[in-house]
Amino acid sequence: MEAVRDYLRRWLDLAFAPLASFLLWCRITPNQVSLMGILLNLVSAALLVDGQLVLAGLVYLLAGSLDLLDGALARLAKMSSRFGAFLDSTADRISEGVVFAAIAYYFARHGQPVDAALTVLALLGSLLVSYTRARAEGLGLECKVGIVTRAERVVLVAFGLMFGLLPAAIYILVVLTAFSATQRILHTLRQLYPQG
Repeated sequence: MEAVRDYLRRWLDLAFAPLASFLLWCRITPNQVSLMGILLNLVSAALLVDGQLVLAGLVYLLAGSLDLLDGALARLAKMSSRFGAFLDSTADRISEGVVFAAIAYYFARHGQPVDAALTVLALLGSLLVSYTRARAEGLGLECKVGIVTRAERVVLVAFGLMFGLLPAAIYILVVLTAFSATQRILHTLRQLYPQG
């Protein structure tokens, strides 16, 4: 799975190269792109609260593409930095939090309390997928396993919003994020205790 993601990232870097070059020419930094992603996710959340699900999904997908673009721009401009990586990761968590909160609000407002509760679990799972990798890497370990990363989560939620399948997308996300977090926990355990 990681090999597929690496291949797609290289392909997306090529696809984003013209836009990244234009942003570089405009003196826009990767960190500014990360901050624009947060703003777009706030717009997506506001559209969700307003009940404009299709438009919210489109904006969420656009915001998710900025998450890829900031990395492509950083690599092109050789502006990768530890703070940039920190800001990018933090922006991702903020973005997921506000959009999932808006989804939970939408479900609660429309008399779907179970779906609202499952949205909170989907957010918890999403955060755990990211946290388990970060914590493992903080221990000096590699932890890129897992079937759903942020990119897959964004696409799943965006399609759920745009095609009227939001509850199904959330149910799938609950299962897949729990599975991915478990994969990462077990992968870390095997690295820490290889003989166990």
